[in-house]
Amino acid sequence: MIELQYYLTNLPDCLIYGLLAMGIYISLRIMNIPDLTTEGSFGFGVVVSALTALAGHPLLALLAGFAAGAVAGLVTGLLQTKLEVHEVLAGIITMSGLCSINLVLYSLTEKGATTNLSYDKKTVFELVKSIWGISGQFNTSIVKTIVSFIIVVLALAIAIWFFKTQTGLRIRATGDNPAMVEASSIDVDKMKILALMLANALIGLSGALASQSLGYSDINTTNGTLIYGLAAVIIGEAVFGKRGPTIGLISAVMGSVIYKLIVAFVIRNNIFGDKSANLMKFTCALIVAITLAIPAVKKYIAQQKLRKADKGC
Repeated sequence: MIELQYYLTNLPDCLIYGLLAMGIYISLRIMNIPDLTTEGSFGFGVVVSALTALAGHPLLALLAGFAAGAVAGLVTGLLQTKLEVHEVLAGIITMSGLCSINLVLYSLTEKGATTNLSYDKKTVFELVKSIWGISGQFNTSIVKTIVSFIIVVLALAIAIWFFKTQTGLRIRATGDNPAMVEASSIDVDKMKILALMLANALIGLSGALASQSLGYSDINTTNGTLIYGLAAVIIGEAVFGKRGPTIGLISAVMGSVIYKLIVAFVIRNNIFGDKSANLMKFTCALIVAITLAIPAVKKYIAQQKLRKADKGC
């Protein structure tokens, strides 16, 4: 029972960070853009959500986080398309700018200069608990899991539907072959901006939901989010393969679940001894490295089999 409760408490984060993985999948796989805005838009969603929730609107706070991420994506998109800044550099510029903006936003509360805020139970999860009359830590984990699952499935369904619409198909075509799309009189810049806005909006929503799940927001919660999202996307592709956007988006969420549970297992069983909790990023890097090595290992095994077959002949 204790073992089940431990993994159940990690399940909401598995789902919540699936939104982050979806955003990275859109920019990296659908648009072929290595967008480094991630940590900035995630943190922007966190602080905007916290400020909105503390004003007494926890549900609206999620939409605010989504909108904050979209604004971050808009800035990156405009830098890339209108000012012709390199894709990687544009993301770095936006991320760096948002770090300062986030610090300023944290200082807008009655506390003054601070780098963290407590929700004081003004979260969507506490709202649902009060409506259902639920109490207890284990029941709180169940509520977080159910609410997170509903939000992620809803976001996933909308994203899958969107990429089957005319605009979504244009965005996919832009990612595949921008020159051909431009020759078809489609505004390539507009498609890139829309895609980056959607990707970072999902990342901002992930930040908003993650901070509400924790019960507080902190300037340091953004650390490692980019590598986490990349790991989820890569693991998902290793399991489901590289396919269309529908399977790709689902695999990104599933990759997040698998990755988070692996990390939870490592910490729970002290795989790296008493330092396991401090080696989360190392664990992440190790998982990514192993996952990326799988195709090379498969190729090597196939070559060895062919050589043995040739010698047998």
